[in-house]
Amino acid sequence: MTDKVLELDRVRVGAHASGMEDAIAQAAELLVSAGAVTPEYLGYMLEREKSVSTYMGNFLAIPHGTNEGKDTILESALSFVRYDQPIDWGGNEVRFVVGIAGKENGHLEILTKIAIIFSDEDQVQQLLDAPSAEAVYEILSEVNEG
Repeated sequence: MTDKVLELDRVRVGAHASGMEDAIAQAAELLVSAGAVTPEYLGYMLEREKSVSTYMGNFLAIPHGTNEGKDTILESALSFVRYDQPIDWGGNEVRFVVGIAGKENGHLEILTKIAIIFSDEDQVQQLLDAPSAEAVYEILSEVNEG
């Protein structure tokens, strides 16, 4: 394994989701396929979304599990999905879904790094305009810096 929380194989562009729950499932599947979480983590992500929205502004949602689901997290990791069509996220438009799994509260540092990237409207526009998963990964690479 690696100590990078985001790998290129967990970045998707041009995706389509039928709605919020479908988008959360896609984010979770990337984390499961990376070996970062067990399949049960999805249920905790959906539970979190029912109790509090993970919409963050600037077209971003960061679904993550509840505290009760921490045993389903095997290692800290991110997944990143960009959607061509906005998803209705409780009345907000979302184009980016960042699935997050943080081992031993590692998600707090990761959340801070993502928030910094998405607080810069120029970087958000670059992420919208990026022609490939590789280009998106390059823009997001600072989340891997220790």
